[in-house]
Amino acid sequence: MRGQHQPEAARAASRKIAVTNVWRFDGQQLQPGATVVISGGRIGSDPAGAEIVDGEGGVLLPGLIDAHVHLDGPGRLAELARYGVTTALDMASVPEETAARRGTPGQADFRSAGIPAIAPGSLHSHFPGVGQRGLVTGPGDARRFVADRVAEGADYVKIVVGSPFADHDQATVDALVAAAHEHGKLVVAHASAVAAVAKAQRAGADILTHAPLDAPLGADLVGWAAAAGQVVVPTLIMMERIVAQLAPPGAAYANAQASVSALDQAGVPIVAGTDANAMPGSPASIPHGESLHRELELLAEAGLSALDVLRAATEGPARYFGLADRGRIEPGLRADLVLIDGDPLADIRASRSIRRVWCDGIEVQPDPREGRNLCVLPPSASGSA
Repeated sequence: MRGQHQPEAARAASRKIAVTNVWRFDGQQLQPGATVVISGGRIGSDPAGAEIVDGEGGVLLPGLIDAHVHLDGPGRLAELARYGVTTALDMASVPEETAARRGTPGQADFRSAGIPAIAPGSLHSHFPGVGQRGLVTGPGDARRFVADRVAEGADYVKIVVGSPFADHDQATVDALVAAAHEHGKLVVAHASAVAAVAKAQRAGADILTHAPLDAPLGADLVGWAAAAGQVVVPTLIMMERIVAQLAPPGAAYANAQASVSALDQAGVPIVAGTDANAMPGSPASIPHGESLHRELELLAEAGLSALDVLRAATEGPARYFGLADRGRIEPGLRADLVLIDGDPLADIRASRSIRRVWCDGIEVQPDPREGRNLCVLPPSASGSA
């Protein structure tokens, strides 16, 4: 919690609270008249002796999870939490900088890839902090790279499969995936073009991030993803911004949207992520926290049901990234909770109407500019579904 001393955080975490009179999202539907107990940072089951918080008929969701962010500066975890994002999956950062932020009370929790695998001479090789440290010179360098990431405490391995100006060849991607799997690590593949998706699939990457802008994914690649059990984090808000701000030749947002629709219809798991960042040289700056709500709207526009959109930002990323202690509202799990107004199963834009947020049982301080945890709907998104 920003500005809160550790003893105060400990006292806040020790409070027993019963949030009453809420509709609880159980992963399938909204359950009326629910009471949810927060005790010792966990979801409890016995409200006896608890301080009562009247939910006033609001909807209680599990804390939201953004499955693609960049923790590229101080204050990001607090910013995420104010928008109901209680867990962030970082896809590229300097491990020495992010390590100091772990376990900060009242802020978003996170997992991280640390330094991603980057091709020499590529656009990503010029990114400050991670570009040169992430260079992989060929398949013979793969084991060294993965061992370095494991030693630094990476939770999974990120490979930038395709990048402007240069990219990894198939042998290098194969070797990186094999080395990561030998260490028991999930592999997340940055694949924002159709050819990069094919390369990542042939190598056996577990999770694909970004939806290609150059063309929709064909039935062969969609079928491959479904058969292989791959998970896709399309970062539609980033793809939307790239087209709007850079207008790369041949790029069309409709291609990304069509791919997400086809993947969803084929039963491929879709997980919500934004590529939130403020890194110099990035194709687009995406705000931390607020952007996840736009991503949910874009997923709905691509054809996902409101139920599947909510699951894509809660139990989905928790399941596919191995976070068994969150993503649902059940006794014993982390007390990561978001209280909102409105029914997100009727209109996903209700996710923006945030009333209160708890991270690991500690209530998040509201944004002083708003006086409450409220995501203001921008005019550009007023027609979103």
